[in-house]
Amino acid sequence: MIEAGKSVGAQYEEARGAESKADFVHKLGIGLKECRETRYWLRVIDRAKIISDDAPAALLSEAAELCAILGQSILTAKGRHQ
Repeated sequence: MIEAGKSVGAQYEEARGAESKADFVHKLGIGLKECRETRYWLRVIDRAKIISDDAPAALLSEAAELCAILGQSILTAKGRHQ
């Protein structure tokens, strides 16, 4: 989960320096996949009660918001506003 979580920010930074719109969309797409993987692992941790406090649920909410932002950014870059 840590690797996937770190990759989201790294892919966003790479997208900021993209060489073309297609490259930008591609890098954001990789970031979105990593965000979804992170969200999956957070759900596993939360449901298994591996951590006893509410941190996984709060992080899961943040991950869901980030996935939504990345997804919308991809649609916007492709010219498909929703």
